Amino acid sequence: MKRQHVFALFVFYCSFLACALFIPVAAFGDDKVIQADDTKDTTKADDRKKVTKLDEIVVTATRTEKVLDDAPGSVAVITKTDMEKRNIQNVDDALNTTAGVYYSRGKDMLDTSPRITVGGITGYQRTLVLMDGVTMNNPYTGNVLWNLFTPQNVERIEVVKGPFSSLYGGYAMGGVVNIISKMPEKREFTVKSGYGSAWQRGEALNDLRTYYASYGDKIEKLRMFVSYDNKSTNGYVSDFNVQSTQPTAGISGWSYTTDRTGKAAYLIGDKGSNNMWADNVTAKVGYDFTDVSKIRLSYQRSRYAYSYDTPNTYLTNAAGTPVFSYGTVKEASFVTSGGGATTQDVYNIAYETEFSTVNMKLNLGVADTPNDYYVTPNSSTAKIYGGPGTNYYTPARAYNADLQFSVPLFKRHILTFGGSFRSTWVDQQQYALSNWQDDRSKTALSYEAKGKTRTYALFFQDEIAILQNLTAYIGGRQDFFESYDGYVFQQGTSGYPISYDSHRASSFSPKAAIVYKPFEGTTVRASAGNAFRPPTVYELYVTTTSSGITYAGNPNLKPETVSSWDIGAEQALWKGAKAKVRYFENFISDMIYTRTLSATSQDKVNAGSAESKGIEIEMEQKFDKWLKLFSNITCTDAKILRNAANPASEGKKMIAVPDIMFNVGADVEKGPLGLTVIGRYVSGRYNTDNNSDAATHVPGAYDAYFTADAKVRYKFLPWATASFSVNNIFNEQYYAYYLMPGRSWFADLTLNF
Repeated sequence: MKRQHVFALFVFYCSFLACALFIPVAAFGDDKVIQADDTKDTTKADDRKKVTKLDEIVVTATRTEKVLDDAPGSVAVITKTDMEKRNIQNVDDALNTTAGVYYSRGKDMLDTSPRITVGGITGYQRTLVLMDGVTMNNPYTGNVLWNLFTPQNVERIEVVKGPFSSLYGGYAMGGVVNIISKMPEKREFTVKSGYGSAWQRGEALNDLRTYYASYGDKIEKLRMFVSYDNKSTNGYVSDFNVQSTQPTAGISGWSYTTDRTGKAAYLIGDKGSNNMWADNVTAKVGYDFTDVSKIRLSYQRSRYAYSYDTPNTYLTNAAGTPVFSYGTVKEASFVTSGGGATTQDVYNIAYETEFSTVNMKLNLGVADTPNDYYVTPNSSTAKIYGGPGTNYYTPARAYNADLQFSVPLFKRHILTFGGSFRSTWVDQQQYALSNWQDDRSKTALSYEAKGKTRTYALFFQDEIAILQNLTAYIGGRQDFFESYDGYVFQQGTSGYPISYDSHRASSFSPKAAIVYKPFEGTTVRASAGNAFRPPTVYELYVTTTSSGITYAGNPNLKPETVSSWDIGAEQALWKGAKAKVRYFENFISDMIYTRTLSATSQDKVNAGSAESKGIEIEMEQKFDKWLKLFSNITCTDAKILRNAANPASEGKKMIAVPDIMFNVGADVEKGPLGLTVIGRYVSGRYNTDNNSDAATHVPGAYDAYFTADAKVRYKFLPWATASFSVNNIFNEQYYAYYLMPGRSWFADLTLNF
């Protein structure tokens, strides 16, 4: 283990022991259980007893408003204030200190498909992501376009761990991430701008620029909000050209390395700096008919685009001339990636009202991706400045409808029930390009794969107050899934086009939980349930033939399922201190896997099963309102149990699941000055199911790492705050397939009127 990793572990356990042993002394020796946000000492003793802490309300765990301490699951809440204290450039950045959540974003904001793993259940398609009730998982692959969200528009993020298909249906195998946007309580103007770059130019994101402006107002019963957000960066070199063939005699500039399995390889160049820009326009309006009856309408258009600068060869011949090819290595090896862009429109209507004691919520949403493409040069004939390539264009759309009712029954029951509907279509088209650098050089359609899905569901949940300090939850959801209109065409290849018959499947997802408060300041939770994930359009229908090999989808795939249980406790210790512990187990069945049938054929099947087990421990200590210390550690054992399609993977670690993660941090707030420092450790991971990619610190590897970030902020006027951040303070050099950013800085100014 590297020296800084040993140091990181030492810091974590020191902070843990400090919270557990020494802080009671610093907390004035008070051995009573007291709320962290106590009243001030000037408050009279009698009045102090009447003052209670404002309890944090969450909605995701039960679909109804619930005090966080009473929620029937492990819930983490990241507030707008929490995000402002850190250098958050993408909404998913806010999740990377949450216990039990593995956040993987290769090359920072340049990564178009970052991965969120909850409870060791890996894959972006196995965690449900909602924004104001609208499912954000793309119907093509299940991924989430995190770069299209605006952090400044987020009021809070609720992360609910464990299976929640009983309330939310597909994708909610590992958990649910619910992004809740803000609505104004008064007239407000916000302007924010920032600039940052690599500490040593070229080692991290160069020239990161951000701009944000918003206006919100509340005029009697009418609320309105509009915002614009823009960010861009010149990027950095994150992707390298590594070949298994040694350069021929007379060529210099290369260096020895290995591939990710440890085999000898040769570093000959890089793919150039990867740059990007993104913007977002949001408009929202709401009207409060009464205190309990309100409507909200919102629209969001987001755009994202990326590209690569000219690649660099490290090779020269005897005359000093740059070399881009030798032997079997072609010039195309330097340009394996082109550019790409995405446009997404999200429409949402939410209505809530009450009839006597019945609360009703209706949510209608559309997530439309009219433009989503990327370009790849031809793998053998492309040149650095042009040549043939392919444009992959994948428009998609998803319609969501959800209706729920909540009603109290017999004084001890609260029944929540309803139904939902989701309909999706995807149409991937591939066009040959005569010049991969010019999207206008499209020729005829060379490939198309499309399909549709729809899901109907009914759900219920009964909250039962068994005793004053004991509450039980029992519920379930029945989903009916159908895929249809599957179609594949490949120009000039026999056997195409292919049309697929419709396929139906269903899944029942039950769940039960209890919340027990045996003593003041003590909460015990336990739950068990099932969840599922229907196959995506990509898994069902995308079939291609390349170099004599057919890669086939499977329209008869069954949904993946998981059976899970967990138990946890939360304990208030002394003034301002609390601890949490949670143990969980997940058992996955019918995992969808790519199977090799022969040298010329592969397909997708429900091939195997897996399990993940783990424990999370969290500690927090607050000193009045000026200092907070926190630390958490997550240990996970996730492995493949059975895989008929590839028996060599059985007993191996699941991909993209670290064994150990921990976070440790401090937040200081004294008058107008604030400082937040956070350190994160993540152990090594695998990206192959046979765990053959064990090499470290080489391109394609997934290294263990410890990084630390800091942000200092100063409110020099009631309406103006300046901040300065440093990311990766120790300049940790590591790979998460790509070379991750080194040390960087960022400064911004926020004006609130």
